[in-house]
Amino acid sequence: MTSYTVINPATEQPVRDVELSTAEQADAAITRAADSLESWRAVAPADRARLLRRFAEQIDSHLGELAALETAGSGHPAGAAAWEAGQVRDVLTYYAAAPERMTGRQIPVPGGIDVTFSEPVGVVGLIVPWNFPMPILSWGMAPALAAGCTVVAKPAEMTPLTAIRIGELALAAGIPPGVFQVVPGKGGVVGQRLVDHPQVRKIVFTGSTEVGQRIMAGCARHVKRLTLELGGKSANIVFADADIERAAATAPYAVFDNAGQDCCARSRILVEASVLEKFMALLEPAVKAVRVGDPRSAETEMGPLISAAHRAHVASFVPDGAPVAFRGSVPDGPGFWYPPTVLAPVAAGDLAWTEEIFGPVVTVTPFADEAEAIALANDSPYGLSGSIWTSNVGRAIRVARGVDTGNLSVNSHSSVRYWTPFGGFKQSGLGRELGPDAVDAFTETKNVFISTE
Repeated sequence: MTSYTVINPATEQPVRDVELSTAEQADAAITRAADSLESWRAVAPADRARLLRRFAEQIDSHLGELAALETAGSGHPAGAAAWEAGQVRDVLTYYAAAPERMTGRQIPVPGGIDVTFSEPVGVVGLIVPWNFPMPILSWGMAPALAAGCTVVAKPAEMTPLTAIRIGELALAAGIPPGVFQVVPGKGGVVGQRLVDHPQVRKIVFTGSTEVGQRIMAGCARHVKRLTLELGGKSANIVFADADIERAAATAPYAVFDNAGQDCCARSRILVEASVLEKFMALLEPAVKAVRVGDPRSAETEMGPLISAAHRAHVASFVPDGAPVAFRGSVPDGPGFWYPPTVLAPVAAGDLAWTEEIFGPVVTVTPFADEAEAIALANDSPYGLSGSIWTSNVGRAIRVARGVDTGNLSVNSHSSVRYWTPFGGFKQSGLGRELGPDAVDAFTETKNVFISTE
């Protein structure tokens, strides 16, 4: 067995060695999950709900510990990490209400009665990315467990610490062994076994579109159910009639949150040409005011990138001679820092315009009118999120309907609320997570006709 050393991206110092599971150990975990399926689905709905609430209570009792692990292992600022741990608790609490509400239908038919049942899909393989290890784990874990599925979760190799601890807290809450397991390992080993193993009936994957395409092809061999949340290149559209001051003040946080390592990042700012100069004048102090520094500090708003390799990838989009309009600052010394960077003007077709950078780099491009704004926003193979800034309600609705993306905010930048569905159009993914219908993604509808003749 080999191990992986988790590195603190703010200090470049080792945090902990984590043993990486072999393919055989992954298979053993899948077998345990399959063996536990019938007993877990047979747990009375009220009892399953009670166990999920206890799980949420365990998370709540360890919020500080989980947040500190995420800050050390992922470089997330302390405030953000605390929010992320809290979301795990809240998502579990939300879906704890689902087991007692999984009702079927009675459908009028001649000669008898017809009823439907929501049956758990089976063993779920949950492949979690490194950018938001805790929340994204909970988005798949909670509704799957609520539906009566068992779950084998593979955290990202670089950021396994919080997932491992959450797995321990599940057992402490009374979740039976085998029902929720965390199996750290390489994607090509553990992740591949989840995709290939015939006893895994559904995969939930969040990550790059390229890897998602390979997973989709692998699942096709078994006609395996699949939810994908993939890349993004989202637009932040600012019209001349908007509150320009507020739009400029909030724009940095729409892309520099988590150092831009966010598939929902509004990494293309589109500004109506008549207010471009005003917007840029307001954007510059807002960008330079972003507090980049020690993630342990409550004042820090942006931390480091996840690794040296990823920093080099982000930097490749800002070569010498790139149209850098202005930049923020970063600490000196160790750490995988990259400054908040604004590129302008950037033309459609430039690499920074077309590619998902996944770092704190944003482009600014003017547009002439509503039609061009929609066309520019849609000029991407992705369609995950976006924002629209305008005081015209009719325009807000027209543009929201015209932009091909799964999640839009008007006069704000919110993308993910656990009460509402989340997912993408085009190459940003398949299916929806969160919201009241997420449990349906982990069930199969069974139809039963009962003759009365």
